[in-house]
Amino acid sequence: MNDNFVRDRITQLRMRKGVSEYKMSYDLGHSRGYIYNISSGKSLPPLNELFAICDYFNITPSEFFDESIASPELIKKAIEGLKNLEDADILLILNIINRLL
Repeated sequence: MNDNFVRDRITQLRMRKGVSEYKMSYDLGHSRGYIYNISSGKSLPPLNELFAICDYFNITPSEFFDESIASPELIKKAIEGLKNLEDADILLILNIINRLL
């Protein structure tokens, strides 16, 4: 994992959310070029800003850095939904997952 991972991950998550660099910069309370500067390799976010970026995408830092999860926001939503189901329904979903795999 390197600096490019952070930049690429922010870009990937931003595009999945469907927001522009400008809008994300604005939403985070920065100048319009803030996310552009990160994405283009001119800078990296400090740790406290990385936490804010994770909050923006509604994911944890652990989920941000987990390279095995392409869509952490979707996985998180699925887990939240599973928490509200009964065991029998969870088993049905697990069977579907196993079949798809």
